[in-house]
Amino acid sequence: MSASLFLILRILFAWAVAILLAGIVWNGLFGNEGPIFWLLALGSMTLAMLGAVTHLRRVRLAAGRLDAAVLSNHQQRRIEVPLDAGAAFDLVEAAVRELPRVEDIEASRGSLQVRAKVRRTDPLGGTQPSRWNVLARFAITRDRVLATVVPGDGTSSATLLCEPDAPHWVDLFALDEGTSYENAEALQRSVSRRVAEQRRGEQAQAERSATDNALNVARLNLLQAQVEPHFLYNTLANAQVLARTDPPRADEMLGHLIQYLRRSLPREHDTLSTLAEELERTRAYLEILKIRMGARLELKVEVPEELKALQLPSMMLQTLVENAIKHGLEPKPGGGTVWILARHFDGQATITVADDGQGFGTSTGGTGIGLQNLRERLRLTYGERAAFSIVSNFPSGVAATLTLPLPATVAAAGKEERRDV
Repeated sequence: MSASLFLILRILFAWAVAILLAGIVWNGLFGNEGPIFWLLALGSMTLAMLGAVTHLRRVRLAAGRLDAAVLSNHQQRRIEVPLDAGAAFDLVEAAVRELPRVEDIEASRGSLQVRAKVRRTDPLGGTQPSRWNVLARFAITRDRVLATVVPGDGTSSATLLCEPDAPHWVDLFALDEGTSYENAEALQRSVSRRVAEQRRGEQAQAERSATDNALNVARLNLLQAQVEPHFLYNTLANAQVLARTDPPRADEMLGHLIQYLRRSLPREHDTLSTLAEELERTRAYLEILKIRMGARLELKVEVPEELKALQLPSMMLQTLVENAIKHGLEPKPGGGTVWILARHFDGQATITVADDGQGFGTSTGGTGIGLQNLRERLRLTYGERAAFSIVSNFPSGVAATLTLPLPATVAAAGKEERRDV
């Protein structure tokens, strides 16, 4: 109430001073004021009073309260925008362009400022005022908007200034009927809405990513579950046969199987292991096969020390070794050799499992499920950053190669080691 009363008294006082000065001028020109002057003075005071009351009423309807902050012709808002300066500027500019009746927009990305004029509602319906209506010709028809983005550390702030498009001294005689307040509130709502929409979009994207990751983990676990039992069934079947024909070798095979299982039992939610762990698992696997194949099976491993920390999908190396033996060496009368070679170059690591077995020329009844699962697991784990190829080995056999992205720490360790050498 006190703010409203002070505003009305301020407007009436300004008009009273202006009328007093006009009376002095009138008196100097015409000798005395006369009834015409006082009639004009009364009309001016009445219009000023009506303008102030209209301003109070419109602001009260728009803001729901009356105080000095909402009654002012000059409205300022400061909004924190959790974006970098460029994105915040685009967002604020779009909000300014959405204002009703906005025109003369000037956007400067270099200075992070947006200037615009907002045309007020035309009470005359677009027609020109009469040439005798002096007050209408001097009426303020537009408001101005200045939006400034201030960059910060990972966030920005936007300062919005809305005011009449007129000199500040006009505030002593005329009020904007709440248009500056409405423009400031509209901009604040628009910026807040856009920020909320962006945050909801980011949250939805994060939820989709989390769902996709969970689905990928489930699919990887399913693929791994299809790979692991294959070897266990074969080993137990061989142990059952040896238990009847050669109990000591059956006991040795079961002992190696226990060691293999100790190295192979997966940890919770663990679909990746290191190359070192895969080599240990593969050696345990080959110890079991040597009981069956004897001297027909030989293993050669060439893996640089810095690559042993490389992560890859669990059981993938063993799948390649198992294929090399089952489809290449076991059917070959004299057996042969399996090579495990690892190299790294230009941010990538290659792991090759090669054999000198029968190669692609003969059919061993394979279903291809192991390699199909391997490709799918690579795709789910690395996307397009990994590759798998399988070619003929010279002079005989097959060479299967995994190409995996090399972590920066492993690549740096490799460069350091080469530098020392």
